[in-house]
Amino acid sequence: MSEPMTATRTAARQRFTAAARLDRHRHVTGYTAVVVAGGYVEAGDSGRFRLEAGSVVFHRAYEAHADHFGTTGAVILNLPLPAAVPEVPVGLLRDVDAVVRMAERNSIAAADLAVSSLMAPLASPGDWPDLLAAALRDNPSLGLTDWAERMGLAVETVARGFKRAYGVSPKRYRADVRALQAWRLIPRSTLPLAQLALALGFTDQAHMTRDVVALTGRTPGVLRRGPPRPEGQLDSRTTRR
Repeated sequence: MSEPMTATRTAARQRFTAAARLDRHRHVTGYTAVVVAGGYVEAGDSGRFRLEAGSVVFHRAYEAHADHFGTTGAVILNLPLPAAVPEVPVGLLRDVDAVVRMAERNSIAAADLAVSSLMAPLASPGDWPDLLAAALRDNPSLGLTDWAERMGLAVETVARGFKRAYGVSPKRYRADVRALQAWRLIPRSTLPLAQLALALGFTDQAHMTRDVVALTGRTPGVLRRGPPRPEGQLDSRTTRR
């Protein structure tokens, strides 16, 4: 989505035309996206959000998302992911122009300024696809049939509607969220890998290993012996699921 960038280079600016779409894709390393003008809808592993000028999105490593640029298109400024990434994935900036001006001099300082000038988090629209996405993030072992029945929806309706909103099936979304959780927890957890796999909802350790390798290219054993890949450098390599 964006070109590699170092601290000594200016930020990467992108323009998207009206009605443009980006299918669900995954960035190997994290980055910060500041909406300078226009707006769009982004649906990803952290939820679905309606973004506008002044919005900021903190994309962490290996997270996937799809984008629909609607009737206005958008101008986006891509910055590194700051060292201290806020808990909220999406927010509004107090002064987006100050971030843009800082990015002309130092992209890393601009990313840090985006964190310090966060004014408020953004919430998802909150319709049932977003409720299901949040439920899957909270509990990757969630039974989709049971959830659909509780909501008074047919399973087929849930599958079609969720994919239309998020660009991926609920089952794929659940697998991706579970693999992300494993990648983040493996280096920090003291649980044996087999126990961690069961705690995260995998059928067994081999299941966790397959999904983590598919996500990161590395086994849980390798991840446990070393820190996860740094998130603070923009990277253009993506994979599609």
